[in-house]
Amino acid sequence: MPSLRKASSYSKRKSRPYTRKSKNKSKSYIKVSPHNKIVKYNLGNQAGYNAGKFKFSVKLIADESAQVRDNAIESGRLILNKTLEKKIPKQFYFIIKLFPHQILRNNKTAAGAGADRLSSGMKHSFGVIEGRAARVKKGKEIFVVYTETEQGARIARDTMKMVKPKIPCKNKIVLEKKTDKK
Repeated sequence: MPSLRKASSYSKRKSRPYTRKSKNKSKSYIKVSPHNKIVKYNLGNQAGYNAGKFKFSVKLIADESAQVRDNAIESGRLILNKTLEKKIPKQFYFIIKLFPHQILRNNKTAAGAGADRLSSGMKHSFGVIEGRAARVKKGKEIFVVYTETEQGARIARDTMKMVKPKIPCKNKIVLEKKTDKK
């Protein structure tokens, strides 16, 4: 079974997504877009969020620009949602602020005896579509959890600490309290 490539396999220096240009117009486009692995982007008590019940917010913010694969976002979502549902049910609202638009490609090459018949090197190097990723800029919010109580905010912060290693860039957790302005 093929495994996922490390996040460091993909360049982080380009400022825009790679676009293929070909003399033959039909070869200039991506034929298929892989399915998105993120199931839901908004979870929890949306009615409470709309009513303004939540006074605390806990945010996971990127400290550097990077690409985050959709499976890393989904694994973070699973941990946050399961833990918060177990510990503070119906007292939180959780939003994923990223969407993986960037399509990742892999130009597979073979090495060893007889490999010259299996791969064409960089002659046809557009690559096979392998997954999706989201571009994250420094200071961008990745996950945001809103809670009613300070205890719920502490639980959300501790859960975010479990998610931090799953995101392949430096990040920080920020806890904020909403102030009423009259």
